[in-house]
Amino acid sequence: MDYWRLTGHQRIGFLYGYYEMHKDVPLGIRATVVAIYEPPQESSRDLVKLNSLEDNPDVEKIAASQNIQRIGWIFTDLIPKDTVKGTVKQLRGANTYFLSAQECIMAGYFQNSHPNACRLSPDGYFGSKFVTVCVTGDTSNQIHMEGYQISNQCMALVRDNCLLPTRDAPELAYVRETSKKQYAPDVFYTEKDNFGNEIKKIARLLPIEYLLVDVPVSAPVEQKYTFNPLRIKKPFPVENRSIQGYLQDFEALSKYLNQFSSSQFLEAASDFHFLLYISTMEMLPFRDVIDPLLKAIKSKDQALANEWTKNEKWATIEQVIAAQDSCKFDCKR
Repeated sequence: MDYWRLTGHQRIGFLYGYYEMHKDVPLGIRATVVAIYEPPQESSRDLVKLNSLEDNPDVEKIAASQNIQRIGWIFTDLIPKDTVKGTVKQLRGANTYFLSAQECIMAGYFQNSHPNACRLSPDGYFGSKFVTVCVTGDTSNQIHMEGYQISNQCMALVRDNCLLPTRDAPELAYVRETSKKQYAPDVFYTEKDNFGNEIKKIARLLPIEYLLVDVPVSAPVEQKYTFNPLRIKKPFPVENRSIQGYLQDFEALSKYLNQFSSSQFLEAASDFHFLLYISTMEMLPFRDVIDPLLKAIKSKDQALANEWTKNEKWATIEQVIAAQDSCKFDCKR
């Protein structure tokens, strides 16, 4: 949201968290999000393009060390209506569309990439628990979240490359016709006419609403932070944001760490974006020695985290930061 407010550009992120039993819904499962990773992407007011759909091994390693996994994706579709009041336009709804065909196909790709393990299925998998969250405007022109999944039938159509987006009608997907290179099964759906009679139609143009499953989405009443336990501190900048104030560089690392005392290193390290940065930083990557630190964060072991800071690589970082701070002090004098 901060990125959109500063640039007006849309944004995509991957949701990391865990699944748990839903206490209020019989046989229900709840996906709890604890971190968002923003992959490399190109964005504008009306477009977001991911540079790669491949998993980032460093992100997956950090997530696995904390017993979390990729459970969904989130994207913004926000157009300002009144910048003074902070309202946004309502772009989606029953009279327009809930998800566009392109977004539906993307959701299908992600759900097929994250199948749900099922011991009763012949191939060991059935459906997916991967979720899609859209941040958009509601009927009162306020920002809110809408959650969806696509049906198993739609997952199969996407898997077999049977669906295509349409150019001018985002609420419709085009179902491929059989060609010499690919067999495409006929897809049918039913509508009711003015007299209540059901009419069966072949879906050459298929309304997206037939493929969607609503997923309730909300923020918790009482916030519980897996990362960033000291909320009074300014968090580490988010990755892949090429705007001033959000760049991940050594200066940002120095400013971030200077907020904490030497006895608060565990709290400083308990930041998802900080961990990703030091794992992959060009000057001195820590991916080969970060395992003990990840273990300390998971177990909240202050002593183990302090012990980790004594390794040679981190000692080098501290010396460079101290030298920079000394230089700044001397220059001011």
